[in-house]
Amino acid sequence: MFPSWGGGNEFQRRGAERLNTDGDIANLNLGELDITTDEFILDEVDIHIQANLEDDLVKEALKTGVDLRQYSKQVESELQRIEQASIKDYIKESQNIALLHNQITACDSILERMEGMLSGFQSDLSSISSEIQTLQQQSVSMNVRLKNRQAVRSHLSQLVDELVVPGVMISTILDSPVTEQEFLEQLHELNNKINFAKELSFRETLACSDIQDIVDRLKLKAVSKIREFILQKIYSFRKPMTNYQIPQNTLLKYRFFYQFLLANERTVAKEIRDEYVDTMSKIYYSYFKSYSSRLLKVQYEEVADKDDLMGVEDTAKKNILLNSRNTIFTLGQRGGILSPAELEGPILVPHTAQRGDSRYPYETLFRSQHYALLDNGCREYLFLSDFFMVTGNSALDLFNSIMGKTLSMFLKSMSTYVSDCYDSIAVFLCIHIILRFRAITAKRTIPALDKYWEAVLELLWPRFELILEMNIHSIRNTDPQKLGVLDTRPHYITRRYAEFSSAIVSINQTFPNERTHALLGQLQVEVENFVLKMAAEFPSRRDQLIFLINNYDMLLSVLMERAADDSKEVEGFQQLLLARTQEFIEEILSPPFGGMIAFVKEAEALMEKGQLDRLKNEEARITQLVRGFSSTWKQSVESMSQDVMRSFTNFKNGTSIIQGALTQLIQYYHGFHKVLNQPTFRSLAVRSELINLHHLMVEVKKHKPNF
Repeated sequence: MFPSWGGGNEFQRRGAERLNTDGDIANLNLGELDITTDEFILDEVDIHIQANLEDDLVKEALKTGVDLRQYSKQVESELQRIEQASIKDYIKESQNIALLHNQITACDSILERMEGMLSGFQSDLSSISSEIQTLQQQSVSMNVRLKNRQAVRSHLSQLVDELVVPGVMISTILDSPVTEQEFLEQLHELNNKINFAKELSFRETLACSDIQDIVDRLKLKAVSKIREFILQKIYSFRKPMTNYQIPQNTLLKYRFFYQFLLANERTVAKEIRDEYVDTMSKIYYSYFKSYSSRLLKVQYEEVADKDDLMGVEDTAKKNILLNSRNTIFTLGQRGGILSPAELEGPILVPHTAQRGDSRYPYETLFRSQHYALLDNGCREYLFLSDFFMVTGNSALDLFNSIMGKTLSMFLKSMSTYVSDCYDSIAVFLCIHIILRFRAITAKRTIPALDKYWEAVLELLWPRFELILEMNIHSIRNTDPQKLGVLDTRPHYITRRYAEFSSAIVSINQTFPNERTHALLGQLQVEVENFVLKMAAEFPSRRDQLIFLINNYDMLLSVLMERAADDSKEVEGFQQLLLARTQEFIEEILSPPFGGMIAFVKEAEALMEKGQLDRLKNEEARITQLVRGFSSTWKQSVESMSQDVMRSFTNFKNGTSIIQGALTQLIQYYHGFHKVLNQPTFRSLAVRSELINLHHLMVEVKKHKPNF
């Protein structure tokens, strides 16, 4: 009924577990175990019994309805019996317990020794850590000292190297020619030592005094040799027939020489610079003055004067041509000067041109002169910037000090020429040459000649505008009655205008100028007025129209060769030509076919109003028109075609007018058919005599000339 507690081994196992869980084995002893053995056993029994009572036994007792008091006594007696049995078991196991105690004591001794060993290890580790930290600090300190010594050694080494003046440097500076590569290399080294000595002197370094004297004497010797070399090169420019670009290129190889002088002997550097400026200024002035005077000897002998204006009568000056190909109003081949090939082509050689008896217009000489200026000016500016190490305004000032006299001579020469020039095309070509040269220098990023280009343009533009205004006034003041016999062919004044306007418009397309457009507009208005005034001199409207059409057609033909089709001048004259051509067609159709045309216009107007019956009584008139047209139209068309072809100088224009007239005639005759087919006139017998419209068109095509 009650669970068994087992033998003494179970008790030992439980006791050992309690001892192990206590965690303080070192503090236990056997005496304490003997004193508390009974209490320990009783406590264990009570706890076990209580647990069982609370569990299965109680539950079972309650279920069976047993008397609890009786049951309690029974339990108590059972417990006593078990207690006695347990005591006997423990007594039997006393030797094992004693053995356990001895084992525990041995373990405690072992653990104590281990604790001592670990404490010793801990003390040793603490000592080793302190030693490692000390070594680390010593290593950092030694590293810092090493770096400091290396830095000091580097500076001292550099200082010693800079303070030492090697014998090779002394011998090279004293004995070697300046053109040798060794001299240039040692000069760089000497320059470094001079700069280093200056720096040491500022710091008041005593070692500087040891080399100062040697460095100064070497510097003086180097300056003397360099000065002599550069001046010799500059003096070589002055020899006749010398190509100064060769010694310039030599100097550029030794540009460090001037840099050395500028850094160490400014007075000598200034002397060399002044000598170069003086020499090159005279060379350029002499060269360009001689070249310009020789160029003028190959210019055309015949030049335009104040009477060579657009509105001046032909009789006033018989020889209006400057040469066999060009006039002052015609561009001809002169515009080729603006092509890239000619614009940047080789310059003219005057003595060669003289031997070939060649002559050139002014703009060709102008181009050659200024291209030589551009080429030399750009090269000189680059040389100055490179050799003398100047930029910005300093470079421009130095350039002007060399080229200023030459540029002033150019401007004075041009001012003299322009003040007496009446060749507007030459002036305009010169303007565009300058505009293109200015673009070239801008592309090369060389501003040296910018102010000169502006000064030239300030001379040329006003003169061109003045000549253009003089031509405008000459046309405005022209008296048609003083221009000789009337002629329906294109007038020479309009031809001059056409050639001149097309020339200016074609040149102006690349660099448009609003002022030029405005003046050309004024000139066009005056020419249109002049053509109308000349046409008014003819007694008949027919001759007036022929004159107007011939002149407008000629103007368009010339303008369209050079100007764009959508230019203002072309559009204006196209409208005028179209209007006058249409009027002329009506004029030439009127004599042979005027009656029919008038009848068609009258009938169409009445048809629109619904009043065609008002012509019902016009049978005789209609009969006369039908029979007259049928009998004479072929002869009339033939005569009209021949008359038109005789009247117009441009066969293509005459052909166009004939085609327009015949087309208009067919339209009128078609209208005539349409009117007679109306119910009002269907009863007319003469309708059967009408020529078939298709037949008329076939016959008319035979009269269209092909030119």
